[in-house]
Amino acid sequence: MNDAALELPVELTDNAARRIAEILKGERDGSFLRIGVDGGGCSGFTYTYKIESDRAENDLVLDRDGALVLIDDVSLQFLRGCRIDFIDNLMGRMFKIENPAATASCGCGSSFAV
Repeated sequence: MNDAALELPVELTDNAARRIAEILKGERDGSFLRIGVDGGGCSGFTYTYKIESDRAENDLVLDRDGALVLIDDVSLQFLRGCRIDFIDNLMGRMFKIENPAATASCGCGSSFAV
């Protein structure tokens, strides 16, 4: 199998996987982080993060080093090609989504336009 066959539509960085695994250790067994997109926010769409335990058959599953992330098929349309990272610096600790499809985003990075 070549590298192209192993590529996922959304990338989860080492930092993000470590932080998500850390968060999930404090949750009940079978929990995961659901990352999604909702309408709203100052740029049109906003990223959402929820701890859940219910899966849908068509969810994209990202499973890396103890981090389990699910993305529903509607949100995946907006997140395809994204890189999910976790940053910890003087400005704070937060997940950061680098979205190549976004044509605009707000200053804090929590909302975007396509």
